[in-house]
Amino acid sequence: MKRPMRILFFLMMLIAALPAARAGEGKARPRIGVTLHPYYSFVSNIVGDLAEVVPLVDAGFNAHNYNPQPGDLKRAMTLDALVVNGAGHDAFAFRIVEAAGRAGSLPLIRANRDVSLLPVAGLEGGERIVNPHTFVSISASIRQVQTIADELGKLYPENEDTFRRNARAYAARLRRLKAAAMMRIAALPAPDLRCAAVHGSCDYLLAEFGLEVAWVVEPGPGVQPDAARLRRTIDALRERHIQVLLAEEEFPASYVETIREATGVRTRLLRHLTRGDYSADYFEQGMRYNLEQIVEAVLDAAAEDGNGGGNGR
Repeated sequence: MKRPMRILFFLMMLIAALPAARAGEGKARPRIGVTLHPYYSFVSNIVGDLAEVVPLVDAGFNAHNYNPQPGDLKRAMTLDALVVNGAGHDAFAFRIVEAAGRAGSLPLIRANRDVSLLPVAGLEGGERIVNPHTFVSISASIRQVQTIADELGKLYPENEDTFRRNARAYAARLRRLKAAAMMRIAALPAPDLRCAAVHGSCDYLLAEFGLEVAWVVEPGPGVQPDAARLRRTIDALRERHIQVLLAEEEFPASYVETIREATGVRTRLLRHLTRGDYSADYFEQGMRYNLEQIVEAVLDAAAEDGNGGGNGR
């Protein structure tokens, strides 16, 4: 009789444990939305497998002129929080949130809350506009990673320590990425580069090197220059002895070749970091490439000016 009683007792304990097990299974991971590719990388590295990272918009969009689609609204309705740039690069996200009826109820994490924003340098006439491309940078991105981790920790205090630990580890990897690039130009007395840019997206990246853009070709984000603007650009690049024109790999422009032929300026392609597939290592891959392009441009300029100091390779 003892054995049947033990079996019966075991079955009763198993049945009693089922509700708790089901409750654990039914507790879905938080769905953290992101508006741009770098934020997908940031959040993925912070949360690990403790949350699901959800792009608000499908890959392949242009953030500067995107119009919300029905699928975006559906996704917004399912999110538990949304990480936004909030400095002007994802205005579409706020329209989506409002149209989905989530304004005021969906927690928004403003990644740039603690970032010192820069103006777009090199605009004609000295116009001052806030530059929202804080994610094309190592230092500004580390600041955003820390802010996101802090805010997610407030929303999910049971995971706060893990989020902060993951954020520190990710930031350390990013710092090593920047340090490796800086080592290549460490022998130069003072890195110098007279540059222009097709689009006002690289101010934070150049600030890492103590450099700035002298001229921006586009009269506005994604706006093609007309013939008069192109002529003024060619004249400006000649007058200012510009050494390199920074164009964008994701947004090729035919007029870049026209400028190159007219001025003899070298061109370098940078990544805007808002195209392609979303992935946890997207940001690191893109910034490794961007840092390489700037380092090579600085070394070329140093050789041209007779101040090579070795190429650091």
